[in-house]
Amino acid sequence: MNSATRLGAFVLALGAVFAGAYGAGTLTSPVGASDPAGNAMARGDTTTGHETPGGHGTNETSASGPGGLAVSADGYTLRQLSANPRSGTAGEFAFEIVDAHATPVTRFQTSHDKQLHLIVVRRDLTGYQHLHPQMSPDGTWRTELTLAEAGDWRVFADFLPEGRDRQVILGLDVAVAGTYLPETVKPPAATANVDGYTVAVDGHLVAGRTARLTLTVSRSGAPVTDLQPYLGAYGHLVALRAGDLAYLHVHPQQTTAAGPAIAFDVEVPTAGAYRLFLDFQHNGVVRTAQFTASAT
Repeated sequence: MNSATRLGAFVLALGAVFAGAYGAGTLTSPVGASDPAGNAMARGDTTTGHETPGGHGTNETSASGPGGLAVSADGYTLRQLSANPRSGTAGEFAFEIVDAHATPVTRFQTSHDKQLHLIVVRRDLTGYQHLHPQMSPDGTWRTELTLAEAGDWRVFADFLPEGRDRQVILGLDVAVAGTYLPETVKPPAATANVDGYTVAVDGHLVAGRTARLTLTVSRSGAPVTDLQPYLGAYGHLVALRAGDLAYLHVHPQQTTAAGPAIAFDVEVPTAGAYRLFLDFQHNGVVRTAQFTASAT
């Protein structure tokens, strides 16, 4: 074999090696571009949350697990448009939901009285906020957001695109500069207190099974029997798994009683600690009771 022939064979072999390596990388790595907040956009990630529209007592989860663990899922991506907030400073937080073609989505169905729910919490499970941004005709969502302290925050977008029958829940990290002193997750407790109200918890979470949690609201020792509907129900519950902040969004069983008890059927995927956030409305004010529950 002369020199030219040997060189040609070498080039062909080298090309085959690179082609194989590229193909293997495409198959094994789901990571694509990064959004402005530095979150990797996973391709083909089916982790999402699901819920029957208009139903109650249903977890927004899928067979593949809880939602909110990825910035992209089910062909949708949560893309941050504004700069990261500054600690303790009010500012506008802007984002969009884009489809698999990177086109902003502008058509959503109403779910729990809103087209999109934005849940914001620091990664140590403090600073919880439940917001309802407004969407411009071009698909840009905007809301005022104040993050009181520095640290790594997680933003969850919970929405129902037009033409779908299940919720999509996406999450991205937002970094707030400054000294970050994470708090330890509080231990499980049977009661939580907020603004003079006490919420008592009856029931126990069991991994992989549906468990009934009954939350009873009282004020100054007296049961509250005139709760007001909030987002179409007398209570709105979000559960986040300690560690990865896997998102479980549940609603109460249907009832005509306006308190004091609100019953939820909750299914958590694994044993461990979960931080629960109950939004309830009384005397025209929405309050959030926060507590930790342990699943066995």
